[in-house]
Amino acid sequence: MITTFEASLQQLSVHRVGNKAQDEYMVLSDAPLRTDEDLLRNLLMTYFLKPFEKVNEVYRFTHATEDLALNEICSFAKKAFADETQFHQLSQQITKHLYDVSAHPKIKAGEVYIASFDKVQIEGELHQALGIFKSETKETYLKVYPDAGGFALSYEQEAINIQKLDKGCLIIDADSEDGYKVLVVDQTNKSQEAVYWKDDFLKLCIRNDSYNQTSNVLGIYKNFVNEKIDDDFQISKPDKIDLLNKSMKYFKEKEKFDIDEFSDEVIGNEVASKSFKNMLSSFETEFDSPLSKGFDISGQAVKKQASSYKTVLKLDKNFHVYIHGDRSLLEQGFDEHRGKNYITLYYDKEA
Repeated sequence: MITTFEASLQQLSVHRVGNKAQDEYMVLSDAPLRTDEDLLRNLLMTYFLKPFEKVNEVYRFTHATEDLALNEICSFAKKAFADETQFHQLSQQITKHLYDVSAHPKIKAGEVYIASFDKVQIEGELHQALGIFKSETKETYLKVYPDAGGFALSYEQEAINIQKLDKGCLIIDADSEDGYKVLVVDQTNKSQEAVYWKDDFLKLCIRNDSYNQTSNVLGIYKNFVNEKIDDDFQISKPDKIDLLNKSMKYFKEKEKFDIDEFSDEVIGNEVASKSFKNMLSSFETEFDSPLSKGFDISGQAVKKQASSYKTVLKLDKNFHVYIHGDRSLLEQGFDEHRGKNYITLYYDKEA
């Protein structure tokens, strides 16, 4: 989603937050951190930005009142983009806000890094960006060095692995009126207490862009084929796989999604098409995410969803049949003599 080869680190402030619920302390630094050494700056750029190069989901700030000015981080970011001289003061306020929402007893203490960047590229355009990062996990590293004609060992405890960013968000200075473009990383917590970073601290909702629209429709269609379609039809597993294959072919070949075209070319049945459209409509209403009017198809979303589309027909514990193409080359039947189902496959040659 983003590229960082032109990006540069402009300012950096480091603080520390404990767990407020455990009466742990918060420590605020008095001034920004100087990062004049080139090697250190390069290491920090790797640590902060590299994880976001694999992030496709884009969020935006939100608030229950729909007034973005009441979203604390959105407000701080707007001030930071407008006046770089306020950077360190705003970094302290951001850290205070993080400390206030760190109320779950399992939230770990850690260092907080607030950084400003220039020339971060997203969707082909260069922007300023504000980064908020937190390191929670510490590791022990061995050091090997020459000593008296041989080698010696030492170690360093409580060190940070620059290849493993625990938590981070990157706020791109674009679309400020809609809540900016925000990318998120959260590697450490997958359980209930993890929601504090995205929901309590940042207050984010997913942007309804082409990536998420593509992902949502493919996800809804997969559920429709695997679960909902059985309510109206008796349909075999090979036929379900064929419907999934057709949908993936559609999304790989088309540039735009059109619900009527998709219904005709992929589903091919008026009753089933109406049922699928109703599922889309319910999703749009529940999540306020328009889909059925059409959108540009995201290749990255298609690639990611393709891995979750199951095209394997499992027959007892003896056979797995991978169905990738022409459904008409597979026939099913029942052998009364053996009392078992069977499948016949037609093909030209072995691969």
